[in-house]
This record gives sequence, structure tokens and C-alpha cells, in this order.
Amino acid sequence: MKPLQLYTDNLFLSPYAMSVFVALHEKGLDFDLLELDLEAGEQHRAGFAGLSRTQRVPTLVHGDFVLAESSAITEYLEEAFAQVPLYPRELQARATARQIQAWLRSDLLVIGQERSTLVVFCGQHYGPLSARAQVAFSKLLEAAQAWLADGREYLFGEWSIVDVDLALMLNRLILNGDPVPAALQAYAQRQWRRPSVVKWLELPRAAL
Repeated sequence: MKPLQLYTDNLFLSPYAMSVFVALHEKGLDFDLLELDLEAGEQHRAGFAGLSRTQRVPTLVHGDFVLAESSAITEYLEEAFAQVPLYPRELQARATARQIQAWLRSDLLVIGQERSTLVVFCGQHYGPLSARAQVAFSKLLEAAQAWLADGREYLFGEWSIVDVDLALMLNRLILNGDPVPAALQAYAQRQWRRPSVVKWLELPRAAL
């Protein structure tokens, strides 16, 4: 079988591509990293559009199987290559992990709009949050503090892919200089030192 292939944006700014990239490295899987120029619309051209029907990145190719959407991909990798876990083993903890992933991707979109990953990966800064984003910010801090209330290093005792997703959302704010509690800053920094995350952070990015 051919090596796995991961399609991502050529600027390496997608937090969702990052999540899959980290998952592949954590699993110790060999894969080819293929870049698409989203600004030029390469994701809509015949070659990729015929491969990935949703025309989105990240997209994973495993032999003849093609899958998009980051959480679907990481769940697939968890089942297809079970030797190194990405999610908690215990049933209810695993369900909670998937809940957190879905929540980060759906309910906090306004934070992503006002604190793009240019903050995280390119050092860009933005002005004050809008009133709507402030509400989402408060929800994020309240939830993260509750999940990590006992000072644990990881959400579920041991590392999971959800720690990377939560740290990314927190770092949108931390690296912009927004007022995030010290304990959550330490948590996010800890995830950012993980070797698989460092590999993503070290990918070459063109000056914007």
C-alpha cells in the first residue's frame, strides 16, 4: 500500500490540518505531506476535487480510501492504527474528548474569526475582542478551568489529541496578549513543547 497522504494548506495555517499532522506523528506513521494553495483555489480544481468531494483540507488518503474533516480523520486513525492512542481508552472519557473537540470546532467560531491562526503561527496581533467574542472567551476559560481544575497536566490524565486542540484555541488568545489565567497559559505551553507539535510549528511558512 502506498504511504498515507495528508493534504493541507501550503501556508500551514489550518488548525485542523495541524491536529491531523500531530496525530500522524504521534502514531509514528509515515506519510507524504501535500500542499494546496487555497488562495489560488487549488482545492476546487479537478484533480483534488475529484479526490476529496468536500474539497477541504485536511484530507487524508489511505490507499483507495479518502477522508476529510479533522476529527473524522483522527478517529479513523485511532481505529486503523490502534497501537498508540490518540483518545482516552475509557468509554465515557473518550466520549467527553469527542464532545470537547466538537465544541471547540462549532461553538467558538467567533474566537477563530477575531484571533486567526496568524496569531499562533505568524505572530500577528489583533485589537480588543468584540462583545460577542468576549462571551465566547468567557465560556472557553470557564470550561477549560473546570476541566483542568485539579492542576492536571492533561485533560484526561494522559495526553490526547484533544489537548492539542484545546491548547490551540487558548493560544489564539494567549499569544495575542489577551488575559488568560497563568495555569491555562502553562497548560498550553506544555502542549506546545510536545515534539509532534514542534514539528508542525517548524514547518516553513511564507511571509504574509
